[in-house]
Amino acid sequence: MKSLTPLIALIVLLPQTLATAECDKPNIRDKPNIIVFYTDDHGHADLSCQGVLKDIKTPNVDALARRGVLARHGYSTAPQCVPSRAGLLVGKFQSRFGVEANGYPLDGFDREQTIAERLQQAGYVTAQFGKWHLGPGPAITQHGFKHVFNQNAQRPFSANITLGAEDREMSNLKPERYHVDGCSEAAASIIERYKDAPFFLYVAYRAPHVPLDAPRKYLDRFPGKMPERRRQALAMLSAVDDGVGLITKTLAEHALTEQTLIFFIGDNGAPLKIHKADAPGGGPGWDGSLNDPLNGEKGMLAEGGMHVPFVVCWPGTIPAGQIYDHPISALDVAATAIAIANHDTPANELDGVNLIPYLTGQNDAAPHDTLMWRWTAQSAIREGKWKLLLAGDREYLYDLDADLEEKHNVAFEYPELVTRLRERLTSWAATLEPFALSNTPNAYNAFYDFYMDGKPVEPRAGSPRRSPARPELQGWISRNSELTVEDGSLCMSSKSSATAPFFVYNGLQLPGPVTATIQLTSSNRGEAAISWRTSTQKDFLPECKAVSEITTADQWATHTIELPVQGKLIHLRFIVPSGTTTIREFKLESPSGKAVVLWK
Repeated sequence: MKSLTPLIALIVLLPQTLATAECDKPNIRDKPNIIVFYTDDHGHADLSCQGVLKDIKTPNVDALARRGVLARHGYSTAPQCVPSRAGLLVGKFQSRFGVEANGYPLDGFDREQTIAERLQQAGYVTAQFGKWHLGPGPAITQHGFKHVFNQNAQRPFSANITLGAEDREMSNLKPERYHVDGCSEAAASIIERYKDAPFFLYVAYRAPHVPLDAPRKYLDRFPGKMPERRRQALAMLSAVDDGVGLITKTLAEHALTEQTLIFFIGDNGAPLKIHKADAPGGGPGWDGSLNDPLNGEKGMLAEGGMHVPFVVCWPGTIPAGQIYDHPISALDVAATAIAIANHDTPANELDGVNLIPYLTGQNDAAPHDTLMWRWTAQSAIREGKWKLLLAGDREYLYDLDADLEEKHNVAFEYPELVTRLRERLTSWAATLEPFALSNTPNAYNAFYDFYMDGKPVEPRAGSPRRSPARPELQGWISRNSELTVEDGSLCMSSKSSATAPFFVYNGLQLPGPVTATIQLTSSNRGEAAISWRTSTQKDFLPECKAVSEITTADQWATHTIELPVQGKLIHLRFIVPSGTTTIREFKLESPSGKAVVLWK
Protein backbone atom coordinates (compact mmCIF):
# COMPACT_ATOMS: atom_id res chain seq x y z
CA MET A 1 0.00 0.00 0.00
CA LYS A 2 1.32 3.41 -0.98
CA SER A 3 1.96 5.97 1.73
CA LEU A 4 -0.76 8.60 2.29
CA THR A 5 1.69 11.13 3.74
CA PRO A 6 2.15 13.25 0.55
CA LEU A 7 -1.60 13.36 0.02
CA ILE A 8 -2.24 14.40 3.63
CA ALA A 9 0.44 17.08 3.32
CA LEU A 10 -1.20 18.37 0.15
CA ILE A 11 -4.61 18.51 1.82
CA VAL A 12 -3.12 20.38 4.78
CA LEU A 13 -1.30 22.86 2.58
CA LEU A 14 -4.13 23.47 0.08
CA PRO A 15 -6.15 26.02 2.14
CA GLN A 16 -2.98 27.93 2.93
CA THR A 17 -1.96 27.94 -0.75
CA LEU A 18 -5.39 29.14 -1.85
CA ALA A 19 -5.38 31.85 0.81
CA THR A 20 -1.94 33.02 -0.32
CA ALA A 21 -3.08 33.09 -3.93
CA GLU A 22 -6.18 35.03 -2.93
CA CYS A 23 -4.02 37.59 -1.08
CA ASP A 24 -1.81 37.96 -4.15
CA LYS A 25 -4.80 38.93 -6.30
CA PRO A 26 -5.10 42.70 -6.61
CA ASN A 27 -7.89 44.12 -4.49
CA ILE A 28 -9.56 46.48 -6.92
CA ARG A 29 -11.21 48.41 -4.07
CA ASP A 30 -7.78 49.35 -2.78
CA LYS A 31 -7.35 51.56 -5.83
CA PRO A 32 -8.05 55.18 -4.85
CA ASN A 33 -10.98 57.06 -6.30
CA ILE A 34 -10.13 60.11 -8.41
CA ILE A 35 -12.26 63.24 -8.82
CA VAL A 36 -11.38 66.18 -11.07
CA PHE A 37 -13.37 69.38 -10.59
CA TYR A 38 -12.81 71.62 -13.61
CA THR A 39 -14.17 75.16 -13.66
CA ASP A 40 -14.70 77.39 -16.69
CA ASP A 41 -13.18 80.88 -17.23
CA HIS A 42 -12.40 81.00 -13.50
CA GLY A 43 -9.94 83.76 -12.58
CA HIS A 44 -6.93 83.14 -10.34
CA ALA A 45 -8.27 85.43 -7.59
CA ASP A 46 -11.59 83.68 -7.15
CA LEU A 47 -11.05 81.19 -4.37
CA SER A 48 -11.20 82.67 -0.90
CA CYS A 49 -8.22 80.48 0.12
CA GLN A 50 -6.10 82.43 -2.38
CA GLY A 51 -6.32 85.36 0.05
CA VAL A 52 -6.58 87.92 -2.74
CA LEU A 53 -10.16 89.25 -2.56
CA LYS A 54 -12.65 89.45 0.29
CA ASP A 55 -15.90 89.22 -1.64
CA ILE A 56 -15.41 85.63 -2.85
CA LYS A 57 -16.67 82.82 -0.57
CA THR A 58 -15.64 79.23 -1.27
CA PRO A 59 -15.55 77.45 2.13
CA ASN A 60 -15.73 73.92 0.71
CA VAL A 61 -12.87 74.38 -1.75
CA ASP A 62 -10.97 76.13 1.04
CA ALA A 63 -11.47 73.00 3.15
CA LEU A 64 -9.90 70.91 0.37
CA ALA A 65 -6.89 73.24 0.40
CA ARG A 66 -6.60 73.02 4.19
CA ARG A 67 -6.68 69.22 4.02
CA GLY A 68 -4.25 69.13 1.12
CA VAL A 69 -2.29 71.47 -1.14
CA LEU A 70 -2.89 74.96 -2.49
CA ALA A 71 -0.67 75.21 -5.56
CA ARG A 72 0.46 78.81 -5.90
CA HIS A 73 1.79 78.19 -9.41
CA GLY A 74 -0.73 75.86 -11.01
CA TYR A 75 -1.11 76.18 -14.77
CA SER A 76 -3.59 75.23 -17.46
CA THR A 77 -2.27 74.06 -20.82
CA ALA A 78 -3.91 76.90 -22.79
CA PRO A 79 -5.75 80.19 -22.25
CA GLN A 80 -8.90 78.78 -23.86
CA CYS A 81 -11.55 76.08 -23.35
CA VAL A 82 -11.15 73.38 -26.02
CA PRO A 83 -7.35 72.96 -26.02
CA SER A 84 -7.06 73.09 -22.24
CA ARG A 85 -9.69 70.35 -21.88
CA ALA A 86 -8.07 68.20 -24.55
CA GLY A 87 -4.67 68.49 -22.85
CA LEU A 88 -6.09 67.71 -19.40
CA LEU A 89 -8.01 64.61 -20.50
CA VAL A 90 -5.28 63.13 -22.68
CA GLY A 91 -2.27 64.11 -20.58
CA LYS A 92 -0.30 65.35 -23.59
CA PHE A 93 0.19 68.91 -24.74
CA GLN A 94 -2.74 69.32 -27.10
CA SER A 95 -0.73 70.61 -30.08
CA ARG A 96 0.91 67.18 -30.26
CA PHE A 97 -2.40 65.93 -31.62
CA GLY A 98 -3.59 69.02 -33.47
CA VAL A 99 -6.01 70.70 -31.02
CA GLU A 100 -4.22 74.00 -30.56
CA ALA A 101 -7.26 76.27 -30.28
CA ASN A 102 -11.04 76.34 -30.39
CA GLY A 103 -12.27 75.64 -33.90
CA TYR A 104 -9.43 73.25 -34.74
CA PRO A 105 -10.40 69.73 -35.94
CA LEU A 106 -10.86 67.17 -33.17
CA ASP A 107 -9.67 64.19 -35.22
CA GLY A 108 -6.42 64.06 -33.26
CA PHE A 109 -8.23 64.08 -29.92
CA ASP A 110 -10.53 61.33 -31.14
CA ARG A 111 -7.50 59.13 -31.83
CA GLU A 112 -5.92 59.65 -28.40
CA GLN A 113 -6.53 57.64 -25.22
CA THR A 114 -8.05 59.69 -22.41
CA ILE A 115 -7.57 59.31 -18.67
CA ALA A 116 -11.01 57.75 -18.57
CA GLU A 117 -10.12 55.08 -21.13
CA ARG A 118 -6.95 54.14 -19.28
CA LEU A 119 -8.73 54.05 -15.92
CA GLN A 120 -11.52 51.90 -17.35
CA GLN A 121 -8.83 49.42 -18.33
CA ALA A 122 -7.63 49.52 -14.71
CA GLY A 123 -11.10 48.60 -13.42
CA TYR A 124 -12.54 52.05 -12.71
CA VAL A 125 -16.12 53.21 -13.14
CA THR A 126 -15.91 56.48 -15.07
CA ALA A 127 -18.40 59.34 -15.33
CA GLN A 128 -18.53 62.77 -16.95
CA PHE A 129 -20.62 65.71 -15.74
CA GLY A 130 -21.16 69.16 -17.24
CA LYS A 131 -19.25 70.84 -20.04
CA TRP A 132 -17.54 68.62 -22.63
CA HIS A 133 -16.67 70.91 -25.58
CA LEU A 134 -14.73 68.16 -27.35
CA GLY A 135 -17.37 66.89 -29.76
CA PRO A 136 -21.01 65.78 -29.57
CA GLY A 137 -22.48 64.90 -26.19
CA PRO A 138 -23.72 61.43 -27.22
CA ALA A 139 -20.16 60.53 -28.29
CA ILE A 140 -18.65 61.12 -24.83
CA THR A 141 -18.91 57.41 -24.06
CA GLN A 142 -16.50 56.78 -26.94
CA HIS A 143 -13.80 58.50 -24.88
CA GLY A 144 -13.90 56.16 -21.89
CA PHE A 145 -16.81 57.50 -19.85
CA LYS A 146 -19.36 54.84 -18.86
CA HIS A 147 -21.82 57.40 -17.50
CA VAL A 148 -22.60 60.83 -18.96
CA PHE A 149 -24.56 63.76 -17.52
CA ASN A 150 -23.63 66.49 -20.01
CA GLN A 151 -25.67 69.38 -18.55
CA ASN A 152 -24.07 72.81 -18.96
CA ALA A 153 -27.13 75.05 -19.37
CA GLN A 154 -30.87 75.16 -18.76
CA ARG A 155 -31.76 73.24 -21.89
CA PRO A 156 -31.98 69.55 -22.85
CA PHE A 157 -28.63 67.77 -22.72
CA SER A 158 -27.10 64.37 -23.48
CA ALA A 159 -27.27 61.88 -20.62
CA ASN A 160 -27.33 58.14 -20.06
CA ILE A 161 -28.09 58.48 -16.34
CA THR A 162 -30.69 60.38 -14.34
CA LEU A 163 -30.06 62.75 -11.43
CA GLY A 164 -30.27 59.69 -9.23
CA ALA A 165 -27.63 57.81 -11.29
CA GLU A 166 -30.18 55.40 -12.74
CA ASP A 167 -29.35 54.08 -16.20
CA ARG A 168 -31.26 55.34 -19.23
CA GLU A 169 -30.72 55.26 -22.99
CA MET A 170 -28.38 57.99 -24.19
CA SER A 171 -30.67 60.79 -25.33
CA ASN A 172 -31.64 64.35 -24.47
CA LEU A 173 -32.71 64.86 -20.86
CA LYS A 174 -34.64 67.92 -19.75
CA PRO A 175 -33.00 69.85 -16.91
CA GLU A 176 -34.51 69.41 -13.46
CA ARG A 177 -31.94 71.53 -11.62
CA TYR A 178 -29.74 74.55 -12.25
CA HIS A 179 -26.89 73.14 -14.36
CA VAL A 180 -24.22 73.43 -11.65
CA ASP A 181 -26.52 71.84 -9.06
CA GLY A 182 -27.59 69.10 -11.47
CA CYS A 183 -24.00 68.04 -12.12
CA SER A 184 -23.21 68.00 -8.40
CA GLU A 185 -26.30 65.97 -7.50
CA ALA A 186 -25.72 63.44 -10.27
CA ALA A 187 -22.05 63.05 -9.25
CA ALA A 188 -23.04 62.47 -5.62
CA SER A 189 -25.53 59.83 -6.80
CA ILE A 190 -22.80 58.03 -8.74
CA ILE A 191 -20.71 57.90 -5.55
CA GLU A 192 -23.69 56.39 -3.74
CA ARG A 193 -24.11 53.81 -6.49
CA TYR A 194 -20.44 52.83 -6.76
CA LYS A 195 -19.23 53.31 -3.20
CA ASP A 196 -17.75 49.81 -3.24
CA ALA A 197 -15.83 50.18 -6.51
CA PRO A 198 -13.07 52.59 -7.63
CA PHE A 199 -14.42 55.50 -9.63
CA PHE A 200 -13.15 58.43 -11.70
CA LEU A 201 -15.42 61.47 -11.86
CA TYR A 202 -14.79 64.40 -14.21
CA VAL A 203 -17.01 67.21 -12.93
CA ALA A 204 -16.65 70.06 -15.42
CA TYR A 205 -18.87 72.92 -14.29
CA ARG A 206 -19.77 75.56 -16.90
CA ALA A 207 -19.14 78.29 -14.34
CA PRO A 208 -18.51 81.15 -14.15
CA HIS A 209 -18.44 81.15 -17.97
CA VAL A 210 -21.09 83.25 -19.73
CA PRO A 211 -24.03 83.21 -20.11
CA LEU A 212 -24.22 84.36 -16.50
CA ASP A 213 -27.28 82.60 -15.15
CA ALA A 214 -27.08 82.14 -11.38
CA PRO A 215 -30.42 81.52 -9.63
CA ARG A 216 -31.70 83.96 -7.04
CA LYS A 217 -30.74 81.72 -4.10
CA TYR A 218 -27.07 82.14 -4.97
CA LEU A 219 -27.31 85.82 -5.98
CA ASP A 220 -28.85 86.64 -2.59
CA ARG A 221 -25.65 85.50 -0.88
CA PHE A 222 -23.88 88.55 -2.30
CA PRO A 223 -25.86 91.69 -1.44
CA GLY A 224 -24.49 95.21 -1.59
CA LYS A 225 -23.12 97.48 -4.23
CA MET A 226 -20.94 95.81 -6.87
CA PRO A 227 -20.97 95.28 -10.63
CA GLU A 228 -23.83 92.94 -11.49
CA ARG A 229 -21.49 90.76 -13.53
CA ARG A 230 -19.29 90.38 -10.46
CA ARG A 231 -22.32 89.37 -8.40
CA GLN A 232 -23.22 86.76 -11.01
CA ALA A 233 -19.71 85.29 -11.02
CA LEU A 234 -19.61 85.13 -7.22
CA ALA A 235 -23.02 83.44 -7.21
CA MET A 236 -22.09 80.85 -9.87
CA LEU A 237 -18.88 80.04 -8.00
CA SER A 238 -20.88 79.72 -4.80
CA ALA A 239 -22.99 77.09 -6.56
CA VAL A 240 -19.76 75.31 -7.57
CA ASP A 241 -18.57 75.43 -3.98
CA ASP A 242 -21.85 73.98 -2.74
CA GLY A 243 -21.36 71.17 -5.24
CA VAL A 244 -17.87 70.46 -3.94
CA GLY A 245 -19.39 70.38 -0.45
CA LEU A 246 -22.12 67.91 -1.45
CA ILE A 247 -19.66 65.58 -3.15
CA THR A 248 -17.08 65.65 -0.34
CA LYS A 249 -19.89 65.12 2.21
CA THR A 250 -21.05 62.07 0.25
CA LEU A 251 -17.50 60.70 0.28
CA ALA A 252 -17.33 61.18 4.05
CA GLU A 253 -20.66 59.42 4.62
CA HIS A 254 -19.21 56.30 3.00
CA ALA A 255 -15.78 56.53 4.65
CA LEU A 256 -14.19 57.33 1.26
CA THR A 257 -12.46 60.62 2.15
CA GLU A 258 -9.02 59.05 2.60
CA GLN A 259 -9.68 56.78 -0.37
CA THR A 260 -10.12 59.69 -2.81
CA LEU A 261 -7.67 61.96 -4.62
CA ILE A 262 -9.30 65.27 -5.62
CA PHE A 263 -8.11 67.94 -8.05
CA PHE A 264 -9.79 71.34 -8.34
CA ILE A 265 -8.51 73.30 -11.37
CA GLY A 266 -9.60 76.16 -13.63
CA ASP A 267 -9.48 75.68 -17.40
CA ASN A 268 -8.07 79.17 -18.11
CA GLY A 269 -8.15 82.71 -16.76
CA ALA A 270 -11.14 85.01 -16.65
CA PRO A 271 -12.11 87.02 -19.76
CA LEU A 272 -12.05 90.66 -18.67
CA LYS A 273 -12.38 92.16 -22.17
CA ILE A 274 -9.85 94.74 -20.92
CA HIS A 275 -12.42 97.18 -19.49
CA LYS A 276 -14.55 94.79 -17.40
CA ALA A 277 -17.69 96.44 -18.73
CA ASP A 278 -20.71 95.70 -16.55
CA ALA A 279 -22.94 95.15 -19.59
CA PRO A 280 -26.60 94.34 -18.92
CA GLY A 281 -27.66 90.75 -19.31
CA GLY A 282 -25.45 87.72 -18.97
CA GLY A 283 -24.20 87.28 -22.52
CA PRO A 284 -20.77 87.79 -24.13
CA GLY A 285 -18.23 89.98 -22.39
CA TRP A 286 -16.57 90.01 -18.98
CA ASP A 287 -17.75 87.02 -16.96
CA GLY A 288 -17.37 88.84 -13.64
CA SER A 289 -14.42 86.74 -12.45
CA LEU A 290 -11.03 88.32 -11.69
CA ASN A 291 -7.39 87.36 -12.22
CA ASP A 292 -5.81 89.63 -9.57
CA PRO A 293 -2.95 90.15 -9.01
CA LEU A 294 -1.95 88.59 -12.31
CA ASN A 295 -1.62 90.55 -15.53
CA GLY A 296 -3.64 89.67 -18.61
CA GLU A 297 -6.71 87.55 -19.23
CA LYS A 298 -8.20 84.67 -21.18
CA GLY A 299 -6.74 84.51 -24.68
CA MET A 300 -3.24 85.45 -23.51
CA LEU A 301 -0.23 83.44 -22.39
CA ALA A 302 0.33 86.13 -19.79
CA GLU A 303 -0.10 84.78 -16.25
CA GLY A 304 -3.70 86.00 -16.14
CA GLY A 305 -4.56 83.74 -19.07
CA MET A 306 -3.41 80.35 -17.82
CA HIS A 307 -2.16 80.63 -14.20
CA VAL A 308 -5.31 79.21 -12.60
CA PRO A 309 -6.86 78.08 -9.28
CA PHE A 310 -5.29 74.70 -8.48
CA VAL A 311 -5.94 72.57 -5.37
CA VAL A 312 -4.95 68.94 -4.72
CA CYS A 313 -6.30 66.92 -1.79
CA TRP A 314 -5.83 63.31 -0.66
CA PRO A 315 -6.21 63.13 3.15
CA GLY A 316 -4.05 60.51 4.78
CA THR A 317 -1.64 60.43 1.85
CA ILE A 318 -0.80 64.05 1.02
CA PRO A 319 0.10 66.07 4.16
CA ALA A 320 -2.44 68.77 4.94
CA GLY A 321 -2.05 72.54 4.92
CA GLN A 322 0.61 72.86 2.23
CA ILE A 323 1.30 75.93 0.13
CA TYR A 324 3.18 74.52 -2.84
CA ASP A 325 5.36 76.94 -4.78
CA HIS A 326 6.87 74.81 -7.55
CA PRO A 327 5.05 75.17 -10.90
CA ILE A 328 2.71 72.30 -11.78
CA SER A 329 0.42 71.69 -14.73
CA ALA A 330 -3.00 70.29 -15.58
CA LEU A 331 -1.02 67.79 -17.69
CA ASP A 332 0.06 66.23 -14.40
CA VAL A 333 -3.47 65.04 -13.63
CA ALA A 334 -3.38 62.16 -16.13
CA ALA A 335 0.13 61.05 -15.14
CA THR A 336 -0.79 61.11 -11.44
CA ALA A 337 -4.11 59.29 -11.91
CA ILE A 338 -2.60 56.57 -14.07
CA ALA A 339 0.30 56.03 -11.66
CA ILE A 340 -1.86 55.59 -8.55
CA ALA A 341 -4.25 53.34 -10.49
CA ASN A 342 -1.27 51.13 -11.44
CA HIS A 343 -2.17 51.33 -15.10
CA ASP A 344 0.59 50.10 -17.38
CA THR A 345 1.26 53.26 -19.37
CA PRO A 346 4.79 53.94 -20.65
CA ALA A 347 6.16 57.13 -19.10
CA ASN A 348 7.02 58.65 -22.48
CA GLU A 349 3.38 58.51 -23.60
CA LEU A 350 2.41 61.41 -21.35
CA ASP A 351 3.76 64.92 -20.86
CA GLY A 352 2.91 65.30 -17.18
CA VAL A 353 4.47 63.82 -14.04
CA ASN A 354 3.08 61.88 -11.10
CA LEU A 355 2.73 64.58 -8.45
CA ILE A 356 2.29 62.31 -5.44
CA PRO A 357 6.01 61.87 -4.57
CA TYR A 358 6.44 65.65 -4.72
CA LEU A 359 3.35 66.53 -2.70
CA THR A 360 4.08 63.91 -0.03
CA GLY A 361 7.64 65.16 0.46
CA GLN A 362 9.32 62.02 -0.90
CA ASN A 363 10.89 64.20 -3.59
CA ASP A 364 11.66 67.82 -2.73
CA ALA A 365 12.83 68.77 -6.23
CA ALA A 366 10.69 70.75 -8.67
CA PRO A 367 8.38 68.41 -10.64
CA HIS A 368 9.22 70.24 -13.89
CA ASP A 369 12.46 71.63 -15.26
CA THR A 370 10.36 73.77 -17.60
CA LEU A 371 6.75 74.32 -18.59
CA MET A 372 6.04 75.39 -22.17
CA TRP A 373 3.03 76.60 -24.09
CA ARG A 374 2.10 77.46 -27.66
CA TRP A 375 -1.27 78.90 -28.54
CA THR A 376 -1.63 80.18 -32.11
CA ALA A 377 0.50 83.34 -32.36
CA GLN A 378 1.71 83.18 -28.75
CA SER A 379 4.21 80.94 -27.00
CA ALA A 380 5.87 80.89 -23.61
CA ILE A 381 8.38 79.00 -21.50
CA ARG A 382 8.78 79.04 -17.73
CA GLU A 383 12.11 77.82 -16.36
CA GLY A 384 12.39 78.30 -12.62
CA LYS A 385 11.67 81.94 -11.91
CA TRP A 386 12.12 83.02 -15.53
CA LYS A 387 9.37 83.28 -18.10
CA LEU A 388 9.86 84.18 -21.77
CA LEU A 389 6.67 85.21 -23.57
CA LEU A 390 6.48 85.62 -27.36
CA ALA A 391 3.41 87.21 -28.94
CA GLY A 392 3.61 87.84 -32.67
CA ASP A 393 6.75 89.92 -33.03
CA ARG A 394 6.76 90.97 -29.35
CA GLU A 395 9.13 89.49 -26.79
CA TYR A 396 8.90 89.71 -23.00
CA LEU A 397 11.08 88.30 -20.22
CA TYR A 398 9.90 88.30 -16.60
CA ASP A 399 11.41 87.31 -13.26
CA LEU A 400 8.26 85.80 -11.73
CA ASP A 401 9.79 85.57 -8.25
CA ALA A 402 10.12 89.34 -8.17
CA ASP A 403 7.41 90.27 -10.67
CA LEU A 404 4.53 87.80 -10.75
CA GLU A 405 2.34 90.63 -12.07
CA GLU A 406 4.51 90.79 -15.24
CA LYS A 407 4.89 94.55 -15.09
CA HIS A 408 8.62 94.79 -15.84
CA ASN A 409 9.93 93.36 -19.10
CA VAL A 410 13.65 92.71 -18.58
CA ALA A 411 14.39 91.13 -21.96
CA PHE A 412 16.85 93.87 -22.89
CA GLU A 413 18.83 93.24 -19.67
CA TYR A 414 19.34 89.51 -20.28
CA PRO A 415 19.79 88.99 -24.03
CA GLU A 416 21.72 85.72 -23.63
CA LEU A 417 19.00 84.27 -21.40
CA VAL A 418 16.33 85.33 -23.91
CA THR A 419 18.25 83.62 -26.72
CA ARG A 420 18.70 80.40 -24.74
CA LEU A 421 15.03 80.22 -23.68
CA ARG A 422 13.84 81.05 -27.20
CA GLU A 423 16.00 78.26 -28.62
CA ARG A 424 14.65 75.83 -26.07
CA LEU A 425 11.09 76.86 -26.86
CA THR A 426 11.77 76.54 -30.60
CA SER A 427 13.18 73.02 -30.19
CA TRP A 428 10.11 71.98 -28.23
CA ALA A 429 7.75 73.51 -30.81
CA ALA A 430 9.37 71.30 -33.44
CA THR A 431 7.68 68.33 -31.73
CA LEU A 432 4.20 69.85 -32.17
CA GLU A 433 1.74 70.09 -35.05
CA PRO A 434 2.53 72.24 -37.04
CA PHE A 435 6.22 71.81 -36.36
CA ALA A 436 7.32 75.34 -35.46
CA LEU A 437 6.59 78.45 -33.49
CA SER A 438 3.83 80.40 -35.18
CA ASN A 439 4.61 83.31 -37.46
CA THR A 440 0.96 84.37 -37.43
CA PRO A 441 0.34 88.02 -36.46
CA ASN A 442 -1.02 88.15 -32.93
CA ALA A 443 -4.77 88.81 -33.02
CA TYR A 444 -4.62 89.93 -29.37
CA ASN A 445 -2.41 92.95 -30.03
CA ALA A 446 -4.80 95.31 -28.22
CA PHE A 447 -4.59 93.11 -25.13
CA TYR A 448 -0.79 93.15 -25.23
CA ASP A 449 -0.81 96.91 -25.79
CA PHE A 450 -2.91 97.36 -22.68
CA TYR A 451 -1.60 94.74 -20.24
CA MET A 452 2.03 94.23 -21.17
CA ASP A 453 2.95 97.60 -22.68
CA GLY A 454 0.72 99.89 -20.60
CA LYS A 455 -0.92 101.65 -23.54
CA PRO A 456 -4.48 102.98 -23.26
CA VAL A 457 -7.07 101.05 -25.26
CA GLU A 458 -10.44 102.66 -25.87
CA PRO A 459 -13.60 100.59 -25.39
CA ARG A 460 -15.11 99.42 -28.64
CA ALA A 461 -18.41 100.92 -29.64
CA GLY A 462 -21.18 98.79 -31.09
CA SER A 463 -24.30 96.80 -30.48
CA PRO A 464 -24.47 94.99 -27.13
CA ARG A 465 -25.28 91.84 -29.11
CA ARG A 466 -21.81 91.92 -30.65
CA SER A 467 -18.45 91.21 -29.14
CA PRO A 468 -14.86 91.25 -30.43
CA ALA A 469 -14.00 88.16 -32.45
CA ARG A 470 -13.83 85.12 -30.21
CA PRO A 471 -10.51 83.58 -29.20
CA GLU A 472 -11.24 80.50 -31.30
CA LEU A 473 -10.32 82.58 -34.36
CA GLN A 474 -6.85 83.53 -33.27
CA GLY A 475 -5.60 82.99 -36.81
CA TRP A 476 -8.09 85.50 -38.29
CA ILE A 477 -7.46 89.19 -38.88
CA SER A 478 -9.76 91.57 -40.76
CA ARG A 479 -8.65 94.36 -43.07
CA ASN A 480 -10.68 97.43 -44.09
CA SER A 481 -13.43 96.18 -41.79
CA GLU A 482 -14.56 95.41 -38.27
CA LEU A 483 -14.58 91.74 -37.28
CA THR A 484 -17.16 90.72 -34.66
CA VAL A 485 -19.22 87.73 -33.54
CA GLU A 486 -23.01 87.91 -33.70
CA ASP A 487 -25.28 85.08 -32.57
CA GLY A 488 -22.50 82.56 -33.10
CA SER A 489 -21.57 83.68 -36.61
CA LEU A 490 -18.49 85.56 -37.77
CA CYS A 491 -19.51 89.03 -38.98
CA MET A 492 -17.32 91.43 -41.00
CA SER A 493 -18.56 94.97 -41.73
CA SER A 494 -16.60 97.13 -44.15
CA LYS A 495 -15.45 100.56 -43.01
CA SER A 496 -15.56 102.08 -46.49
CA SER A 497 -17.35 101.26 -49.73
CA ALA A 498 -14.27 102.36 -51.65
CA THR A 499 -12.01 99.53 -50.43
CA ALA A 500 -12.91 95.85 -50.47
CA PRO A 501 -12.80 94.21 -47.04
CA PHE A 502 -11.01 90.91 -46.54
CA PHE A 503 -10.10 88.31 -43.93
CA VAL A 504 -6.54 87.09 -43.41
CA TYR A 505 -5.62 83.68 -42.00
CA ASN A 506 -2.02 82.58 -41.50
CA GLY A 507 -0.20 79.64 -39.93
CA LEU A 508 -1.81 76.91 -42.04
CA GLN A 509 0.02 73.78 -43.22
CA LEU A 510 -2.41 72.29 -45.75
CA PRO A 511 -1.17 70.34 -48.81
CA GLY A 512 -2.84 71.26 -52.08
CA PRO A 513 -5.04 71.19 -53.96
CA VAL A 514 -7.56 72.57 -51.45
CA THR A 515 -11.35 72.82 -51.45
CA ALA A 516 -12.88 75.69 -49.48
CA THR A 517 -16.49 75.40 -48.31
CA ILE A 518 -18.04 78.59 -46.95
CA GLN A 519 -21.61 79.13 -45.76
CA LEU A 520 -22.33 82.85 -45.75
CA THR A 521 -24.75 85.68 -46.32
CA SER A 522 -23.80 89.11 -47.65
CA SER A 523 -25.62 92.42 -47.69
CA ASN A 524 -24.38 93.00 -51.26
CA ARG A 525 -23.94 90.93 -54.39
CA GLY A 526 -20.49 90.70 -55.88
CA GLU A 527 -17.30 88.74 -56.07
CA ALA A 528 -15.98 86.55 -53.27
CA ALA A 529 -12.40 85.48 -53.83
CA ILE A 530 -9.67 83.53 -52.07
CA SER A 531 -6.01 84.36 -52.63
CA TRP A 532 -3.35 82.11 -51.16
CA ARG A 533 0.35 81.85 -50.54
CA THR A 534 2.39 78.66 -50.26
CA SER A 535 5.46 77.88 -48.17
CA THR A 536 7.72 78.64 -51.16
CA GLN A 537 6.16 82.03 -51.98
CA LYS A 538 7.11 85.27 -50.27
CA ASP A 539 4.02 87.14 -51.43
CA PHE A 540 0.56 86.64 -52.94
CA LEU A 541 0.79 86.09 -56.70
CA PRO A 542 -1.99 87.18 -59.13
CA GLU A 543 -2.40 83.64 -60.45
CA CYS A 544 -3.00 82.25 -56.93
CA LYS A 545 -6.59 83.37 -56.74
CA ALA A 546 -9.99 81.66 -57.12
CA VAL A 547 -13.38 83.40 -57.42
CA SER A 548 -17.01 82.67 -56.60
CA GLU A 549 -19.94 84.99 -57.28
CA ILE A 550 -22.40 86.03 -54.58
CA THR A 551 -25.57 86.33 -56.65
CA THR A 552 -28.14 86.99 -53.92
CA ALA A 553 -28.09 89.45 -51.07
CA ASP A 554 -29.19 88.72 -47.49
CA GLN A 555 -29.69 85.00 -48.11
CA TRP A 556 -27.65 82.12 -46.77
CA ALA A 557 -25.73 80.22 -49.43
CA THR A 558 -22.95 77.64 -49.47
CA HIS A 559 -20.00 78.40 -51.75
CA THR A 560 -17.49 75.74 -52.77
CA ILE A 561 -14.25 77.17 -54.14
CA GLU A 562 -11.55 74.97 -55.62
CA LEU A 563 -8.02 76.21 -54.94
CA PRO A 564 -5.44 74.65 -57.31
CA VAL A 565 -2.70 74.98 -54.71
CA GLN A 566 0.65 73.50 -55.68
CA GLY A 567 2.66 72.80 -52.57
CA LYS A 568 1.55 73.59 -49.02
CA LEU A 569 -0.95 76.39 -48.35
CA ILE A 570 0.17 78.50 -45.38
CA HIS A 571 -1.62 81.85 -45.77
CA LEU A 572 -4.92 82.95 -47.30
CA ARG A 573 -7.03 86.03 -47.88
CA PHE A 574 -10.81 85.92 -48.29
CA ILE A 575 -12.06 89.00 -50.15
CA VAL A 576 -15.80 89.82 -49.97
CA PRO A 577 -18.08 92.58 -51.28
CA SER A 578 -18.34 95.84 -49.33
CA GLY A 579 -21.09 95.98 -46.73
CA THR A 580 -21.58 93.18 -44.19
CA THR A 581 -20.68 89.53 -44.70
CA THR A 582 -21.64 86.91 -42.10
CA ILE A 583 -20.13 83.43 -42.03
CA ARG A 584 -21.62 80.36 -40.39
CA GLU A 585 -19.01 77.88 -41.58
CA PHE A 586 -15.59 78.05 -43.24
CA LYS A 587 -13.75 74.80 -43.93
CA LEU A 588 -10.67 73.82 -45.93
CA GLU A 589 -10.04 70.26 -47.13
CA SER A 590 -7.27 68.59 -49.10
CA PRO A 591 -7.36 65.25 -50.99
CA SER A 592 -5.03 63.81 -48.35
CA GLY A 593 -8.00 63.87 -45.98
CA LYS A 594 -6.58 66.66 -43.87
CA ALA A 595 -9.14 69.34 -43.03
CA VAL A 596 -9.09 72.63 -41.14
CA VAL A 597 -12.28 74.15 -39.76
CA LEU A 598 -11.73 77.88 -39.53
CA TRP A 599 -15.21 78.63 -38.28
CA LYS A 600 -18.29 76.65 -37.38
